[in-house]
Amino acid sequence: MIVPKPVQHESRPGPFVLDSRATLNADPALAEVAAWLRGELSPVTGGELLPGSGTITLTLGDLPPEAYRLTIGPRIEIVAGGPAGAFYGAQTFRQLLPPAAFRKAATGPFTVPGTYVEDAPRFPWRGCLLDVARHFMTKHDVLRFIDLLALHKLNVLHLHLTDDQGWRIEIKRYPRLTEVGAWRTESQTGWNGAMDGRPHGGYYTQDDIREIVAYAARRHVTVVPEIDLPGHTQAAIAAYPELGNLGTPLDVRTTWGVGVNVLNVDDTTITFFQNVLDEVLELFPSPYVMLGGDECRKDQWRDSPAAQRRMAELGLRDEEELQSWFVHRFDDYLTARGRRLVGWDEILEGGLAPGAVVASWRGELGAVAAARSGHDVINCSNTSLYLDYRQGPGEEEPIPFGTVLTLEDVYAFEPVPEELRGDPAAERVLGAQCGIWTELIDSSRHVDYMAFPRLAAFAETVWSPAERDLAGFRERLAAHLPRLEAAGVEYRRAEGPLPWQRRPGVPGRPEDPERWQAKLDAWTSNLRTL
Repeated sequence: MIVPKPVQHESRPGPFVLDSRATLNADPALAEVAAWLRGELSPVTGGELLPGSGTITLTLGDLPPEAYRLTIGPRIEIVAGGPAGAFYGAQTFRQLLPPAAFRKAATGPFTVPGTYVEDAPRFPWRGCLLDVARHFMTKHDVLRFIDLLALHKLNVLHLHLTDDQGWRIEIKRYPRLTEVGAWRTESQTGWNGAMDGRPHGGYYTQDDIREIVAYAARRHVTVVPEIDLPGHTQAAIAAYPELGNLGTPLDVRTTWGVGVNVLNVDDTTITFFQNVLDEVLELFPSPYVMLGGDECRKDQWRDSPAAQRRMAELGLRDEEELQSWFVHRFDDYLTARGRRLVGWDEILEGGLAPGAVVASWRGELGAVAAARSGHDVINCSNTSLYLDYRQGPGEEEPIPFGTVLTLEDVYAFEPVPEELRGDPAAERVLGAQCGIWTELIDSSRHVDYMAFPRLAAFAETVWSPAERDLAGFRERLAAHLPRLEAAGVEYRRAEGPLPWQRRPGVPGRPEDPERWQAKLDAWTSNLRTL
């Protein structure tokens, strides 16, 4: 019972017994995968799986880099196209062990039935966004979350590091970004609720970031940083007021929603953020860098003589084109350094930066428009993949936010938009990404509840073949949930939240379907003209 579902899975003669006598041999190119597997299995085997007669072998074969073949009989053989494929084969082997093998202290021996698995992912981008800007998560919690992504064969962690409510990454050239920008005086409870009166904050040092990136890389997860601009920047402006349009001090924002405070368009501000990115690029080897570009209100630019002069100098028709010019400056900067800019689908408005990748979140029209314009796309549809949306209609949900997005809704998601099916532009869809936005999620326990088991359903949509089998998934999930429980994941039960997971009396923002559809129509009205 493997999650996500492999391409081919059948029974073979066996079984295999994992105990203290097991040994592990690996091709030198797979030594790091072998070291990881030894560490994961050491509680079961009572010590390291030393090289020996080859009870378990990891070898390279003529396969794509992320593909593998797993054969379990009296011995175990994983043949892979590269280290990533060997890692995924090892993850599949772990899932075939009893759930107790996922505990930090396990008592073997464990018996594994004879099995043959042949597998490879459908999409190269299998991602999850984790918002650590709204509510900070400790390094320990981020590392734990990476392990959970890797267990489900997801390979991108999009780390949302900056926003109006907090700046979470140390930039040595500009220390006030964390001295000031990483802390807020209080937070709003619920979406429209009262203030809690409790200071909140935290940030990752550059050494923390290096550790997170290296830890993820050993699990074949690429960490993609997001440094938001030109909107969602009030924390940065609070630290350095000259970045804003008002010339007056601001505090780090304490409420949610889309703010009016955005960066000015002076050359000094562009240089400031290029200097920030100089340090970000040194920390993150990812070929992709997310720079946001979403929900940038133009009120202050309309009222700013400096912004209006800039538009006149450049011959720009409106503020949408001004944002496009702003984004282009950073696209040029990243391209010159061998990186690719990723932006939310608002970067389509006013002209798309050459070479930019579009993360389409407002439905799927942005994905269609970008792909047909020759740009790579990541499908991040909020209506299907935002895991901060409530999982049931009842008021007992922790925060009754957004429309109801059930496990079955996530499982039904198809990364290639319907309008692109059969269109050569469909090849531009790199994959998909679910999102865990944390305005209303203030702890790792709450992240567990909102993410699981829906993240397991999402993993199957981006890894497995396109055909859906809901009954089969439910059967596989029933076997998978005890693994999550053994690993300490406090997932949402099918019957609803446990008593501690409920938060009665905390104001949320339930949305009725008609209001939500009206909002979606407003979001997509501009995209329909592209």
